[in-house]
Amino acid sequence: MRWSRFVISIVLFLHIAAAVLAQDGTGVKREAEHQDSEAYRHRVERLQNRWASLIPNQFVIQNAGNMGVLSVGTGWGYGHGHWETHLLFGYIPKHQSTRGKLTMTLKENYIPWNVRLSASQDASDDFLRHGWSLNPLAASIYVNTVYGHEFWKSQPSRYPDKYYEFMSTKFRLNIALGQRITWDIPRNRRKYAKSISLFYEVSSCDLYIRSKFQDNSIPLKDIIGLSIGVKLQAM
Repeated sequence: MRWSRFVISIVLFLHIAAAVLAQDGTGVKREAEHQDSEAYRHRVERLQNRWASLIPNQFVIQNAGNMGVLSVGTGWGYGHGHWETHLLFGYIPKHQSTRGKLTMTLKENYIPWNVRLSASQDASDDFLRHGWSLNPLAASIYVNTVYGHEFWKSQPSRYPDKYYEFMSTKFRLNIALGQRITWDIPRNRRKYAKSISLFYEVSSCDLYIRSKFQDNSIPLKDIIGLSIGVKLQAM
């Protein structure tokens, strides 16, 4: 009897131990599965945020600026509103040529300061907060190209060797300085945009600057141009 009781006790002990271990294993497995699902969820969120960052949040209309009579495009704002990237497409009327031409511009803007000019009477209410602000300085550098067989990336053979040196008629490097004034639309009146900005720029390109260095008699007004535009901040 003693041996039988001992054997029964051992069997019960092993059975209970196995049950406890199985339960603990299931708990660890479930916890691991939970951790895996959390890691997967965070990975999905990161991917979604990265794809969402590719959605343009600005729309721009600009006149002149060595891009054409009128250019339109989209943009991305980042860096707490200090940096912007714009992709613009413009049109040059034919004037004395046989046809009009299309342009494309990739533009990078840096806006170091934002000065609040006015605000709503109850600026503590985020739902009603709005007002005017000024960007005293907006610096830009951009590259644009003109579509057409008349323009080339490297010097054609019909010109003397190194006649145009490294300069290309296909691409132009531009710099610009300007200012902006912005109206933040009240939240309860927003429909298509968060804010509207009016801006102007004074710009020049590498070809004009090179000409000025080669011939100092060229007036400054001949190598710089004035451009104005509108930017809608969608979100």
